[in-house]
Amino acid sequence: MSRDRSRLAASVGAVQSLQSDLEDALGYAELADEEGDEASLEEARAQLKEIKERAARAELEALLSGEADGNDAFVEINSGAGGTESNDWAGMLLRMYTRWAHAHGMEVEFLEETSGEQAGIKSVTLQVKGTNAYGWLKTEGGVHRLVRISPFDAAAKRHTSFASVWVYPVVDDTIEIEINPADVRTDTYRASGAGGQHVNKTDSAVRLTHIPTGIVVACQNQRSQHQNRDQAWKMLKARLYEAELEKREAAQQALEDQKTDIGWGHQIRSYVLQPYQMVKDLRTEVETSDTQGVLDGDLDQFMGAALAQRVGATRE
Repeated sequence: MSRDRSRLAASVGAVQSLQSDLEDALGYAELADEEGDEASLEEARAQLKEIKERAARAELEALLSGEADGNDAFVEINSGAGGTESNDWAGMLLRMYTRWAHAHGMEVEFLEETSGEQAGIKSVTLQVKGTNAYGWLKTEGGVHRLVRISPFDAAAKRHTSFASVWVYPVVDDTIEIEINPADVRTDTYRASGAGGQHVNKTDSAVRLTHIPTGIVVACQNQRSQHQNRDQAWKMLKARLYEAELEKREAAQQALEDQKTDIGWGHQIRSYVLQPYQMVKDLRTEVETSDTQGVLDGDLDQFMGAALAQRVGATRE
């Protein structure tokens, strides 16, 4: 209940802020127009454009009413078949989501990472911390396809690479998930990755396998096995909670197709860098030729369209 009140207060505050800023911008524009001050008028136009963009985002955020939409999010990225090519693509996706999160004032914490042999990553697990992190990022779950001239191919041939993204909410203390310890297998191993202060020579990394569901989580970012074990249990609770949410939504076929059908033949988005440049979301048909902007984290247009479509499917 307190979370709902907080969301309502935040929404009211956002609307009041937009209304105040709009009145100020319109007054400024009117004054600039009366004085024939073109520079100030152009500045007012820029302010109005920015307010319009904030209003559009606020409208979408008002739709984030799911049980865990306001929570932080775990994001898993896994490279597909294809070795170095797919590992490099997974690394590009990691950079893309990290930049998106930072652009929206969110924090990113690395929980587990397995580097590729020559480039990129084989897998990585992140925790994205910020308001509505899960609500926005949940629209990104699925397979992402890249087409480009390979920088690793001396013959400069075109290659197609795949990587999967899995998003699930961080489960807070207000949500209870019961797990039978007998159903969980615990493995410890040495942390791996690019190096640094968290990688050591002891078996501090922890992997948990939930035997009934086959769900596997791992954490290696802390120095001690105890800390990694605690974080891994939180991740497992979150994965099981997400699995429960999927069961509840099973009747909503459109949503189910988007969220759980992530086989290699069911990509949600294509990123084409050669022979032309285009990023196209196959669920919403939203596309752009600004491929570099997207790879730099400009994902709002895709997330917004997917969220609107998802909410519409839920209400039908």
